[in-house]
Amino acid sequence: MKVLLALLIAAALGYFLGSLNFSIIVVKLLKGRDIRTVGSRNAGLTNTYRCFGPQCAALTLIGDLAKGIVAVLLSQLFASMLKVGFAPDNEVKYIGFVAGFFAILGHVFPIYYGFKGGKGVLVGVASFLPIDPRVFFALLIVFIVILSISKYVSVSSILGAFYSPIAIFLMSLWVDGEKFGRSLLYLLLCLPMAIMVVYMHRSNMERYMEGTESKFTFKFNK
Repeated sequence: MKVLLALLIAAALGYFLGSLNFSIIVVKLLKGRDIRTVGSRNAGLTNTYRCFGPQCAALTLIGDLAKGIVAVLLSQLFASMLKVGFAPDNEVKYIGFVAGFFAILGHVFPIYYGFKGGKGVLVGVASFLPIDPRVFFALLIVFIVILSISKYVSVSSILGAFYSPIAIFLMSLWVDGEKFGRSLLYLLLCLPMAIMVVYMHRSNMERYMEGTESKFTFKFNK
């Protein structure tokens, strides 16, 4: 019963915090515009930067990273208080994946904005910082390297999402020396997060195949 309660708390925290879309909030407060009506109409960091510049993008980055981190930390705190972690040290890493997935779900389908949000990349990767900082930085490196080579944010995001379950599995099994079963559990819990991010980039992949996907540059439309 305590495990179910911890899972429900994680899902609720993740979804309602994830629904706070800082791209929408920042652009509305600073520019009086709806980010979902300009550019690519995606309520995310890339479109915010392209349409409204580095100031709005930086605030969006901070906000969307913070909500993923806070959702996971609070979920793990409640799970620890309920003592539903793995023995012998009440390890509650697993609950972070639940909070992370629902934070992505909230970002993509925000209850506060008519269920029309972004693609969940930032909040998804931010969730890994409290779950396993090493995986977070590994994903960040993968993203930066692929972006520097391909110049496509969408490609970098998709490949980073593909890599995340593998990274968490290998880090747990080979580096931390966890048992195979627990490492596999982390991989399976991470999969829905990765699948959601990849699925939300399906239109980007269509444009990429057609040769119409926009490359990332540091220029923005003033």
